[in-house]
Amino acid sequence: MKSRFQHSPKEVGAMSTNDLRAAFLIEDIMKEDDLHLTYTHYDRVIIGGVKPVSKTIALDNVAELRADYFLQRRELGVINVGGKGTVEADGKAYDLDKLDCLYAGKGVQSVLFKSVDAAAPALFFFLSSPAHAAYPVQFLSRGNASPASIGSLETSNARTIYKYIHADGIKSCQLVMGLTVLQQGSVWNTMPAHTHTRRMEAYFYFDIPETQRVFHFMGEPIETRHIVMNNHQAVVSPPWSIHSGCGTSNYSFIWGMAGENYTYTDMDVIAIDEMK
Repeated sequence: MKSRFQHSPKEVGAMSTNDLRAAFLIEDIMKEDDLHLTYTHYDRVIIGGVKPVSKTIALDNVAELRADYFLQRRELGVINVGGKGTVEADGKAYDLDKLDCLYAGKGVQSVLFKSVDAAAPALFFFLSSPAHAAYPVQFLSRGNASPASIGSLETSNARTIYKYIHADGIKSCQLVMGLTVLQQGSVWNTMPAHTHTRRMEAYFYFDIPETQRVFHFMGEPIETRHIVMNNHQAVVSPPWSIHSGCGTSNYSFIWGMAGENYTYTDMDVIAIDEMK
């Protein structure tokens, strides 16, 4: 498991492109028959991914957690962005089509990932945060995720938001998780931008065409930076940073948060004309 440490706004303001990418960009999340784990010191969230092809992959314990098993003191949110797959939690199997979600709470001792068809493997992206209370394993399909359409084609940000793990959906200790799908012809996400100093956030971009890219914007609202991102890459957003993006085509992304405040709408919106 790799580790990423925290950085202050002053440090980020002086970073080069390579420094920004090394500090916040997470590449190679989806490798065949491999489990990827990155431990961030922003609210101690673990960002991970797994692409099971020829075998079942277990969410094995890692020595750095000093735990008896991975979810002994943690909770987990999983979203599939690939072909049909199965996630097994403590012996019970759940089938996940593309954009379905599964939550596993504190105390679940065994989590297994596998694909139904090796020719069209599942792609499981997941987030794990510390948990002080146990909530039951829950499944939520894309169709039942209360989609909400916002934005417009006139401002290039027509998009549909799917909320999975939140106060009015799957209950968790502190993890909040969902995804956004941009309509064809729209490229901007989360604009006007916002910050929420009470929790960190992570973005995982997917369904980006091979020859296209997303410019992910971060930093303080009055001193923005950007990271160019490819398909199936994630980026860490510090609590003090904006998190927005613009693509060379439409795309989708998973967002997930953890921290002090569990309320989805807890954000400090930044007016577009105030950004620099």
